[in-house]
Amino acid sequence: MKKPHHYKAVIQWTGNKGSGTNHYTHYERDYSVIIEKKPIINGSSDPAFRGDENKYNPEDLLVSAISSCHMLWYLHLCSVEGVVVEEYTDTATGLMEERQDGSGCFTEVVLNPRVIVSLESMLPKATELHAIANKMCFIANSVNFPIKHLPEIIVSKQ
Repeated sequence: MKKPHHYKAVIQWTGNKGSGTNHYTHYERDYSVIIEKKPIINGSSDPAFRGDENKYNPEDLLVSAISSCHMLWYLHLCSVEGVVVEEYTDTATGLMEERQDGSGCFTEVVLNPRVIVSLESMLPKATELHAIANKMCFIANSVNFPIKHLPEIIVSKQ
């Protein structure tokens, strides 16, 4: 096995309105994600859990991490396999179920990448590489729920 990669993030709660967590409704769910040499990400909980709808929540970031990891592997594999991708956009969705006790878990994430390739002859390989990207993706390999792929691959109009 190769040398492990290490990641470090500081999560700082910024939602103390003066009385800490003395009551469920008296504090905000806001926080900052601080990673050295990178812009700060301001987050909150999902609005369903008293969060700020204008800030990223952990669920948004998990779906985004899965989608972006898949995309980066896919683009790498396409470049190695001679598939020229001109555009890539994914509208990823995640389904999280909440349990009676308030806990919950994701039950699936669906990736819906729209990929534009330069030649029609690239379509079969471009389709096949999504499954390989899923097998290679670090994030996909780290979650315990299915990740589905519904790619739309079209040929450039050039």
